[in-house]
Amino acid sequence: MRAPGRARRSLSVLWSPRPADAPSERLRQPQPYFKSRLPSGRGAMEQPNVTGDGDVALTPRFWLMIVITGVVTGLFGDLMMVILFNAQHLAFNYHSGSYQAATERASAVRRVASLLIAGAFGGGAWYFLRKYTKGEKAEVDDVIWGGDGRLSFRRSIGTSVISEIVVGMGASIGREAAPKLMGGASASVLAGWAGLTTAQRRLLVACGGGAGFAAVYNVPLGGALFTAEILIGSLTLPVILPALACAGIATMTAWIYLPTHATYLAIPAYHATTTLVVWAVLVGPVIGVLSSLYIRLIGFISHHRAKGRVALIAPVVAFGILGLIGIEYPQLFGNGKDMAHSAFSGNARGVLLLLALFALKPIVTSLCLGSGASGGLFTPTMSTGAVLGALLGTAWSLLWPGSSVGAYALVGATATIGSATQGPLAALALVLELTHSGFQIMVPMLLATVTATAVARYLDGYSIYSARLPGV
Repeated sequence: MRAPGRARRSLSVLWSPRPADAPSERLRQPQPYFKSRLPSGRGAMEQPNVTGDGDVALTPRFWLMIVITGVVTGLFGDLMMVILFNAQHLAFNYHSGSYQAATERASAVRRVASLLIAGAFGGGAWYFLRKYTKGEKAEVDDVIWGGDGRLSFRRSIGTSVISEIVVGMGASIGREAAPKLMGGASASVLAGWAGLTTAQRRLLVACGGGAGFAAVYNVPLGGALFTAEILIGSLTLPVILPALACAGIATMTAWIYLPTHATYLAIPAYHATTTLVVWAVLVGPVIGVLSSLYIRLIGFISHHRAKGRVALIAPVVAFGILGLIGIEYPQLFGNGKDMAHSAFSGNARGVLLLLALFALKPIVTSLCLGSGASGGLFTPTMSTGAVLGALLGTAWSLLWPGSSVGAYALVGATATIGSATQGPLAALALVLELTHSGFQIMVPMLLATVTATAVARYLDGYSIYSARLPGV
């Protein structure tokens, strides 16, 4: 056992101040061009986030691949949205306005038929794709966290196209998985072509994945933070610089086809009130607990999803059930964008409707995933959080009025995304960019998101992305 005096001496050495004229103990690679120090004599590397590139050398070749990945990812984002919009048009004669309005105009027979056709197409297409690409990787998270960053391009593009078609026809999964996957797959191909190291390939694939997310939602900052905070888990300069560059280039490229405005339009500028702040403090832990249960549900369903020949028929059954439920609740069709928009704009009315949507959206999304469908979870999760916030906020207003339902929805959505993804900073940026609103209620958004994420982290620690990882 170490003597107390020796322990004290060790601590004094550890924490003793470094002389001002001593050389910096941090050495950066690459070395800066300016070799002289400032008059203070302190080392330039005193700031921790600029000490070096770490395992990933940001070489000129790597930066060139970042630029090309951004351009290619933006183009693939456009292509995926062309496929999605055409599927929506064929399924529900959707041209403009809200997708929900188009589904509401469709007859009950057409709603059910669209989902049945989507299930039959998706089941068969995914079955044969997986059969003939067995063993090939097509999950961005998987190859970054536990692999060498290599993705199968043919399996990725097949999965992405099928996913966008069935989402357009009404399946309750997110549209962002396809552009995220194609961004990562493109980066994987480019990394191999350029002869990048494994560490460089992982970072490039992560940047491509976040850039795909950014391109289709017009959220360059959110996409970059998604790369850094969630996919890589680091906000150091060698990570955030290429992430920002790739997301910005992809978003700008996607403007060739996609609009430059916010995804959710005409969201009012809500104001922070005392009642909203107090509600945010109280509701944060509740959302954290519910997110943990939701993540567990996603993990269980993903592990027990239909496989083999069962996966041929399972989507028909699951999508058919969604079609039947959608006769009464067409808001459940698709990724849930219009469901969230209604809540954000303050137009979500009726406690019973909000309760039904909050309960049913995770169920139908789990049904689709459990049937073997591939798709995203971001918007379905955010829309669930939005209606949960609107529901709890409506109830709270009976006790203490003074804030809008839309403000409660924004806070609820942000806290749900933050806790479900374990990425609170990315969640805040994404909701702000998606709505171009919420800046004036930043404090309650922060309070709810921090407490919800902390509770979910300490209760379990999984996220909607890590819970879906395939078994080892």
